[in-house]
Amino acid sequence: MRIGSQVITYAIIAFLILAIGTAVTYYLGKAGDFNIKINSLLTALYFVVVTISTVGYGDIVPITPVARVFVIILILSGLSVFLSAVTIISSGFVNSRIESLSGRISRMERRNLGKHVMLIGYGPTNAYIAKILKQKGVKFILVVSDKVTLDKIKSFGYKAYLADETLGDDMEQFELNKARYIVIDTSDSARTLYAAIIAKNIAASKPISVVADNPDIEKHLKGIGVDHIINPMEIAAKDITERMG
Repeated sequence: MRIGSQVITYAIIAFLILAIGTAVTYYLGKAGDFNIKINSLLTALYFVVVTISTVGYGDIVPITPVARVFVIILILSGLSVFLSAVTIISSGFVNSRIESLSGRISRMERRNLGKHVMLIGYGPTNAYIAKILKQKGVKFILVVSDKVTLDKIKSFGYKAYLADETLGDDMEQFELNKARYIVIDTSDSARTLYAAIIAKNIAASKPISVVADNPDIEKHLKGIGVDHIINPMEIAAKDITERMG
């Protein structure tokens, strides 16, 4: 059950406690179970709120066993509900804060993913792609495997997260199957290959581009079905030699 639905549930229960507590207080108050007569629902509601909040002004006091038992039940049930609601809200805030500080993606952010560009790794190519996408206002997220790089790219205003791109459990949280495009550029041949394998397993139908400068890795990437492999050094070398004539 998500935090939002839990809060709504507790809000409904709290409303019922206030409503039932007010009705019972009004009934007992008219019957003389309190030190003063309670002749209005507003006064009854006032007593319930003051009682649950433990303010206890002492202007209205139960004087019969029935009224005292009712007040005990009212205090215990009311405090339980309100404290539980506060605990859930505060824990949700703390968890979100922890996720933010640790670089992990929050549940809320995960639910909002979709039609995003996924940049895995922060090699030179992805660094440049991120710059262009930000200028164009295209939704994208970056995933890196070390905290130092994460802090650096977050300072640029990029939406970035910490995860091991070679682990399926880590990468599944980023909804790769909902991404519009995936680019892998880790600047490490072995990690690039494993990251590509994970990405293909999670989002086989999505277009994936992989930056690789190692012929052996290129061969393995083709073997797992990656059809767009970019070798920046090869592109640069061809461009320069063509200019040489």
